[in-house]
Amino acid sequence: MSQPGKTSLSVNVNKVALLRNTRHLGIPSVTRAATLCLQAGADGITIHPRPDERHIRAGDVTDLATLMRDWPEREFNIEGNPTQNLMGFIRDTRPHQATFVPDSEDQFTSDHGWDLNDPAVRERLRPLIDECHQLGVRVSLFMDADPQAMAAARELGADRVELYTEPYAAAWGTPEQAVQLERFAAAAQAALDAGLQVNAGHDLNRDNLAAFVREVPGVSEVSIGHALVADALELGYDATVRDYLRCLREGGR
Repeated sequence: MSQPGKTSLSVNVNKVALLRNTRHLGIPSVTRAATLCLQAGADGITIHPRPDERHIRAGDVTDLATLMRDWPEREFNIEGNPTQNLMGFIRDTRPHQATFVPDSEDQFTSDHGWDLNDPAVRERLRPLIDECHQLGVRVSLFMDADPQAMAAARELGADRVELYTEPYAAAWGTPEQAVQLERFAAAAQAALDAGLQVNAGHDLNRDNLAAFVREVPGVSEVSIGHALVADALELGYDATVRDYLRCLREGGR
């Protein structure tokens, strides 16, 4: 769970499930991967159960919810589009956090945040955010790094925003890197000023993570999946999680 002044590491285990789903042997185990990450010090586990079950399946959600009850001080985060299959999982498992993502059903990967300038979007989201709160679930909205949108996210009732960090990751090592860091820092500060907490995720890795949390104020949590699982194939879960935690410490978080 997030602590003041500390950036929590939530490990997204979707890609473990994606590999498992290529055969019918049940390996690698998603719950085993989550357990090893938690044992190594990860602060939480994230999953994104898409309607087509290309990676996380309904049974995984139940199994991981059961596992997380053995780790009450760690966070269970379920993300997805609340107008698809997400709300059923939230009602059944009541995770600590629900991250609302505006993905279409066949979307390859998340690639944009919510457009809160659209009245229809706000009308759809507001009652679902309210329902999550009634269930005792914190809500984070997946958002582009637009400072102007943060007050609208808070007005809808969101507790947090998750900043979509792919533009920063794509700019890493180029002259655009500093520009992107300034952009994300401004968005994070606007979110904090609006009374929101700040999460971040998408293409963060061991190269770019420390600089991000050093320069972007008040990041409570990062959610990392693809890069972390790829690193774990070479280093193992324990060493990989510990190295990502090192990156957070180097970033001063």
